[in-house]
Amino acid sequence: MPATVGVLGGGRMGAGIAHAFLLSGSKVTVVERDDVAARGARERVTASVTASFDRGAALGDRGEILTRFEASTDYAAFAGCDLVVEAVPEDAKLKATALSAVAEHLSPRAYLATNTSSLSVSRLAEALPSPEAFVGLHFFNPVPASTLIEVVVGEKTSEETIAAARRWVSALGKTAVVVQDAPGFASSRLGVAIALEAMRMVEEGVASAEDIDNAMVLGYKHPTGPLKTTDIVGLDVRLGIAEYLHSTLGDRFAPPQILRDLVAAGDLGRKSGKGFYNWS
Repeated sequence: MPATVGVLGGGRMGAGIAHAFLLSGSKVTVVERDDVAARGARERVTASVTASFDRGAALGDRGEILTRFEASTDYAAFAGCDLVVEAVPEDAKLKATALSAVAEHLSPRAYLATNTSSLSVSRLAEALPSPEAFVGLHFFNPVPASTLIEVVVGEKTSEETIAAARRWVSALGKTAVVVQDAPGFASSRLGVAIALEAMRMVEEGVASAEDIDNAMVLGYKHPTGPLKTTDIVGLDVRLGIAEYLHSTLGDRFAPPQILRDLVAAGDLGRKSGKGFYNWS
């Protein structure tokens, strides 16, 4: 396990990634864009770690764990890291810019990873000075409770980096699925395909969101139905992934109008209080 881990972005995913590495014994620094965002990241990580102890899901000394965490606004904080995970929003230009900025501060021995659910790891690596030490680490939400991490291999990702990624995933108590760089990888491509069809069924009046989800939970043993999962992930996130897959894989991934309408109305799922379900 890396002794020192950096995370760029302290939103829901970034905070969850920081939480996971903290509980596994690493020292973790989250870097955010400004003081307000850094304070928010600090509060999210602290609350997440505390919640794990409250429900008996974490071992050790909570105070000691939190002493290994800090939030900063300075990219120079990444200089001593063994691994930095980028966790900014799912936008190719934003991620490319962020990764290049991080790379300027990394030591030659450090690894760099992107937490992307669909974007090309090979494309993101093009502007990096050490593409062989770059890999996709697709974490799942909520990170502390999930048991899967998708390790995405870019065209220039080295075997050493792949092996290191497998070790990190194992040390986090999760299972690695190694996939080659392709649109949507394995999980997003399959998950979004099911979710988009479920949305079309709601749009066509085939059944309610609840009944469609229950069919998948009870009939196929999915832990959560595709529409509730979409609410948890965020409708805006799912729309972004669908648009990317539509552009790369064709019309079968065209976003349904119901998804576009909900996002336009600000109904983004659990984080906004309403999506396919009412979360208020």
